[in-house]
Amino acid sequence: MKTLILTRHAKSDWSQDADDHSRPLNKRGRRAAPLLGQWLQQTGHLPDLVLCSDAKRTRETLALILAEWASWPPVRQRKSLYQASAARILEILRGETTAQTIQVIAHNPGIGALAQALLAERGDHPRFDDYPTGATAVISFQTDDWAKVAEGTGRLVDFTVPAELG
Repeated sequence: MKTLILTRHAKSDWSQDADDHSRPLNKRGRRAAPLLGQWLQQTGHLPDLVLCSDAKRTRETLALILAEWASWPPVRQRKSLYQASAARILEILRGETTAQTIQVIAHNPGIGALAQALLAERGDHPRFDDYPTGATAVISFQTDDWAKVAEGTGRLVDFTVPAELG
């Protein structure tokens, strides 16, 4: 069985003159990301591998999540995850061979669209469809091969948004 954790980066700062790729987290995002790390730790949803967009806000989200864990999995920063479509994220996942549980930290609309596309049954959480900043879905697949993960084959195991965590 494979498990996928899809996390949209925490709330970012729009007030800076930085380009989109360089936008940092804002105060709310810096409070939210550690809560996501705590939630993942407490629920036992810990990845063997993290794939993270190389944008500043996703890297900051990752760093604050990791700070809440006793040990850290390998992390691969991927430029290809920045503004990636759902299809592109799935293509990247299908290239993985060893990890049982992978966390992807990326951006909307791709990350939210992928979460929706992968599920056999739609998530019933009221915030699932808009996949706000910090939204995190845990999806399981009845396969031992990432290459066989396909649309409509996943089961939603868990879902949260930072507003529920504190």
